Amino acid sequence: MKIRTKRAKFTNPLYLESGRILEPYEIAYETYGELNEDKSNVIVVCHALSGSHHAAGRYEGDRKSGWWDALIGDGKAIDTREWFVICTNTIGSCFGSTGPMSKMYPSDEPYRFKFPVITIKDMVKAQRILFAKLGIDRVHAVIGGSMGGMQALRFGVDFPGFAKHIISLAATHATRPWVIAFNEIAKEAIIKDPDFKNGNYDPQEIKEKGLTGLAIGRMAGHISFLSHYSMDRKFGRDYVPNEGIYELFGRFQVERYLEYNGYNFSKWFDPLSYLYITKAINLFDLSNGYDSLQEALERIKSKLFLIGFEKDLLFLPEEMREIDEAMESIGKGELSEYYEVPSDYGHDAFLVEVDKFSDYINAIVEGKR
Repeated sequence: MKIRTKRAKFTNPLYLESGRILEPYEIAYETYGELNEDKSNVIVVCHALSGSHHAAGRYEGDRKSGWWDALIGDGKAIDTREWFVICTNTIGSCFGSTGPMSKMYPSDEPYRFKFPVITIKDMVKAQRILFAKLGIDRVHAVIGGSMGGMQALRFGVDFPGFAKHIISLAATHATRPWVIAFNEIAKEAIIKDPDFKNGNYDPQEIKEKGLTGLAIGRMAGHISFLSHYSMDRKFGRDYVPNEGIYELFGRFQVERYLEYNGYNFSKWFDPLSYLYITKAINLFDLSNGYDSLQEALERIKSKLFLIGFEKDLLFLPEEMREIDEAMESIGKGELSEYYEVPSDYGHDAFLVEVDKFSDYINAIVEGKR
């Protein structure tokens, strides 16, 4: 599989949903496979909150492959011998696209809190501008999970007919209070951490030491990505060896796991990007600007594939079913299909249990559904 990482620069203003503008801005993106002559083999992949444009494959020296490597590659469900896959890093993120720690032109100082609030709609608009620059006016499919699934749905509503297929996994049509509540814990933990310095932290220092507030927020969020069942299987009530069970700070294995993941995460993900992206997730509502969800869905011309996960506690499977039912209610049932993956893993099943839905994805992209 041929992997290419690129960065596109734009000098024209990006008009945001808030009424503000972003100018200039950059988008980092990665491609896999080869674009055919008539550009008819393009599949767009959208990443989730902490993801990046590195969706598959591995560069020399990498410890891990891209976040959806189990799904994308030669001979895999999205076969890069046939399809040209492109994944962009969303604006607001911290992996190459313009975000809060980018330089605020014409100054050399980073935006920090002067960065405008962005929405999922803005992320998708910026991607569409990139694709136009690349001469890509129509794609075979747009696919994403969680926040990536939100982006896929926005593509369907905001750019009707741009994609033949819209495949949204583990997402929702409007973010509910349960998710917003977890994000509020993270926000408070970050901004109340003295080392956050009201957003004026040294990014190099954060990379070396991490940020306790972000680590705590990520721990809370990570709980919502799993389920009772997956935690029972993974940890049970096992205690950390050599830590006394009657010592106040002796830990269960699940405690050690959350601490390790939370503090490790805080060394490689920027805290301001975390605040801006979770704000975008909180604001997501497919019916914004319309009288109802049904009115928004009236715009869809693509075939919509909605994939829910049985024990997802973050975005309940019923939230995906509601979209399918709304499509049916407006006479567009033939353009919508709901599929529920039997899983007790939780929200992160869309990343770690790919074998349970890869055949389904393959059938969609190969035109067998």
